[in-house]
Formats: sequence, structure tokens, C-alpha cells
Amino acid sequence: MVLISNIANANAGGAIGAGLAAMGAGIGVGQIGKGAVEAIARQPEAVNDIRSNMILTAALVEGVALFAVIVGFLAMVLK
Repeated sequence: MVLISNIANANAGGAIGAGLAAMGAGIGVGQIGKGAVEAIARQPEAVNDIRSNMILTAALVEGVALFAVIVGFLAMVLK
């Protein structure tokens, strides 16, 4: 029977966590863009307000994802 060490578990967990954070951010930004395009199609006169809100929200999502990826990498490095 082969036992997996705690270091291997931390590396696997950190890598999986960082990957999930990156995928989640990609999906989230895609949904934000989809919603913005649909809103602009419904109300073309509000394009500037919708665009600015979309960019701000996407930036916040990317910021949170960056922190999550860093935490995942730290879980792999710090043992």
C-alpha cells in the first residue's frame, strides 16, 4: 500500500484550487460579458453605463481570482 505524503496532498490541493479559481473567473467574466451584451441589445441608449459597470465588475472578479490563484500557489510552496 502506497501512502501519499502531506506534501503531495498540499501540492495537488494547491494546483486544483488555482485551476478552479482560474476557470471560475473565466466563466464569471464570460457571464458578465453575456449579460452586458444582452442589456445593450435591449437598451442601446444605455451603452456607456452598461459598459462601465461591466468593466468594473469584471475587474473585481479578476482581482478575487488572482487572490485565489496566489493562495493556491502558496499552498503548494509553503509546507
